[in-house]
Amino acid sequence: AIPGISERMLSDRLTELAGAGLVLREVNEGPPLRVTYRLTDAGAALDPALQELAAWAKVHLPRSWPCAGAGRE
Repeated sequence: AIPGISERMLSDRLTELAGAGLVLREVNEGPPLRVTYRLTDAGAALDPALQELAAWAKVHLPRSWPCAGAGRE
């Protein structure tokens, strides 16, 4: 849910997260070839910290900031 992100940038970030052990990259040969990602236990363990950051952002970031409203419910 990141407005304006290119496929290349998304792919690069997911590759970095996989390298850090936060996501697993799985290639399904297909056809068609499909790549999926899922959180590792370490990645899932970040959820409480990310929820706290989201709560902080709702209070402290102006809505006009890029991505400030991303993921808001």
